[in-house]
Amino acid sequence: MKSFYIISNRQKDEGDVLLNQVRSYLEERGASCQIHYGNGEPDPSVQCVITLGGDGTLLRVVRRLADRQLAFIGINTGTLGYLTEGEQNNVPAILDALLSDQVIREERIMIYGRVLRDGKAIARHRALNDVVVGRGNTMKMANLRVNVNQQMLKDYRCDALIASTPTGSTAYSFSAGGPIVEPTARLFLLTPVAAHSLNNRSIVFPATDQLSVELLPGSRGNESGHYQVVFDGEKPVELQVGDRVEITQATTIITILKLSERSFVETLSKKLSD
Repeated sequence: MKSFYIISNRQKDEGDVLLNQVRSYLEERGASCQIHYGNGEPDPSVQCVITLGGDGTLLRVVRRLADRQLAFIGINTGTLGYLTEGEQNNVPAILDALLSDQVIREERIMIYGRVLRDGKAIARHRALNDVVVGRGNTMKMANLRVNVNQQMLKDYRCDALIASTPTGSTAYSFSAGGPIVEPTARLFLLTPVAAHSLNNRSIVFPATDQLSVELLPGSRGNESGHYQVVFDGEKPVELQVGDRVEITQATTIITILKLSERSFVETLSKKLSD
């Protein structure tokens, strides 16, 4: 690869030190680099997007550029992440692998959520990790009804329900007790958070299924902001009783670049040993 688009999280790369290091290294070896400074879009010639930051930085960039059919790689400048590749101290090795195209391309599914109110869509967003439906600025539980392919599955009284992709299985869903899934799998997880039930296990669905989560009457304290749906931890949409969130696989497939086939297992081993 010879054409790159670089996006840096300036809160984690103070003074653009790492950004300038990456840019200089690539340009000295004949590559072209376009730098993102808060606006603009990648040139059509760009082959790869490099993010400098943590998993959150990469998630935001993927959502914004998902339709561009680009490859994405994140260089980690925060704590150990699942999505980002490597650390600042091995930047040359990462860049050499990109320049020589000695990388592994992993295809990841995204999740698509559509919020319906009185039968009309009021919001639509995609997420690489998860869509979370539940309480916002209230301590009251949400009453949520889940339908799968238009058939009722279960009513939950819980803080929230997490619909996650395999990529997102190591994020909020994992913190709520959900299983870890190999990130290139084609499935969804549904994980309840603090469910008032003896049966609060995660459920696995094929990615071809359509999930629907409805906010039922009995969700007390339904003032503004009390219940919401959130996409990848951002873009909250306030919910009212009767609102329904339809969740399906997005049509977009994301390409994440990795340097090693064992990188997920290695990262998982380090995380589990913490």
